[in-house]
Amino acid sequence: MALSSCSVQLASVADKTAEQVQATYKVTKDVSYGADKEQAMDIYLSSAAQKLKNKDYTIVFLHGGGYYISDKSREERYIQPYLKKGLNVVNMNYRIKRGIPIASEDLTYALNFLKAHNDTYHLNLDRIILTGFSAGAHIASLVAVTANDPTYANKLAAGIKIAAVVNFSGPVDGLDVVEKVFMGNEVPVMKAIGVALFPETTEYAPKEYIQKFEPITYFDKNDPPFFIWQGGKDDQVPPVTFEKFVALLKQEPQKNEVLFVPEGQHSPSASELKEAYQKIFDFLDKK
Repeated sequence: MALSSCSVQLASVADKTAEQVQATYKVTKDVSYGADKEQAMDIYLSSAAQKLKNKDYTIVFLHGGGYYISDKSREERYIQPYLKKGLNVVNMNYRIKRGIPIASEDLTYALNFLKAHNDTYHLNLDRIILTGFSAGAHIASLVAVTANDPTYANKLAAGIKIAAVVNFSGPVDGLDVVEKVFMGNEVPVMKAIGVALFPETTEYAPKEYIQKFEPITYFDKNDPPFFIWQGGKDDQVPPVTFEKFVALLKQEPQKNEVLFVPEGQHSPSASELKEAYQKIFDFLDKK
């Protein structure tokens, strides 16, 4: 298995309290973590990460696209703030157009790969931040809440610890609602996304089956802290699908944070994203 296709150097500046830490990045593109060509990730290794001490997180980001389209290279705006902090970052692809059950397996495979090969990468796997946008945020959330569930099939390797989840517009409940939104859409690609969410069913998937892939099914107070960004005008993952999960998070306001943007759409604007990351780093500083 080839571990990389190319390496480049990337300069960055990381904040460390009042100090400035110069970070140089070695970027290894398209590291294969599985046999499928879509099971690939870009690894950004920072020269300054270990100097960050208790802020030395490993960021693992998953793109959106309805488990059907998009690519890690198209949503790099979500990893740029972490690179500016000098953090190690993994930006990963996963298998698309094969439905939620297949796509949601790949984060576990990627994390286990990183653990098995950490003599090469020297990542801090005791403090992993799982994050993503839309479909990717759903996968990140699902893996986080199932990590301590003995009934969940895909097991993380020993020594992998999730410190927090940062979820931008990712389903946490109501996947049946999301399925109906997409399958009822007149735009061909949107309808195709809806049909492909659960390809083993020809009509709407049964709720008892869908629940296996909803983070709320596994949520308990031993799960890692959550930061959720959610737009009030999201027409793909409707706000109603967040209500029960958010209510659970708000039972521990010192642990979790919800940034609800009433005028926000499914994808945050540039200014909304900037504001979100200011709050995200405040959130992480408390962990």
